[in-house]
Amino acid sequence: MKTIISQMLAMYPSHSAIDEKNALTEVIQEVTLCGLSRAGFFRDAAFYGGTALRIFYGLDRFSEDLDFSLVAPDADFDLKKYFSVLKSELHSVGLNFEIEEKVKTAQSNIKSAFLKGNTKEHILSFYPDDHSAEKINPSASIRIKFEVDTDPPPYATFENKYRLLPSPYQVKLYDTPSLFAGKLHAILCRAWKNRVKGRDLYDYIFYLSRKTPINMPHLKARLVDSGFVDEDFDLTRDALIAMLCNRFAAIDYEQAKQDVQPFVKDKSTLKIWNAEFFTEITKDIT
Repeated sequence: MKTIISQMLAMYPSHSAIDEKNALTEVIQEVTLCGLSRAGFFRDAAFYGGTALRIFYGLDRFSEDLDFSLVAPDADFDLKKYFSVLKSELHSVGLNFEIEEKVKTAQSNIKSAFLKGNTKEHILSFYPDDHSAEKINPSASIRIKFEVDTDPPPYATFENKYRLLPSPYQVKLYDTPSLFAGKLHAILCRAWKNRVKGRDLYDYIFYLSRKTPINMPHLKARLVDSGFVDEDFDLTRDALIAMLCNRFAAIDYEQAKQDVQPFVKDKSTLKIWNAEFFTEITKDIT
């Protein structure tokens, strides 16, 4: 079955060991989606976040994690019930990965798990001509985190998308206006402190460049849920622009660039990043 993975890897040009690991990670993400689909996961949940944007909408940056949200709140949602089918799907295509649930030490609406496999084993398996792979630390691992929000804010809207590899499957995911709303919420509310998430800014540019509309009811629900605004706040376009510009004025753009550089190939696109740039492009929000 390695030929299926090799076929998928051929779509990801690789010029270094880092490229190979990233390509393999992205293929494993897609096999995981296929396994979850087979297990019936997308009857109750939807895919969102940066990896959803990469796989289904063409975002040109690497994204590490798989983010999901239930369609309707369910405090009793059991993530573990999907593990056996998912593990079988991974093993059926030659991926020797284990799955473990992350045990939460505090009450949370987020259910998390990790996929974990040996980096050297898989690089040598699927890139047998790469002799530099022999230098990889034998204990190094490929880890993919996937999370499910079991108490999602309301008003998200969804669509179904399809993929053909590793075998045909269907995924329910947030549509682009709802995805954009989630990204705007992250920009406004994420506690960056000394680690500014440049990936959020990179994705923001991606949405604006495609003139993506915003699911405003869903954005407001997220902002209310985070305590950023009150329920009676009037979330107009002008109010949103003002909040974003205030946020952009306070960002350390050198930190933001450092965060996103490992995830993008054309790093020259980051040179223009500063407060004036983000303030100006924000005027184009539709």
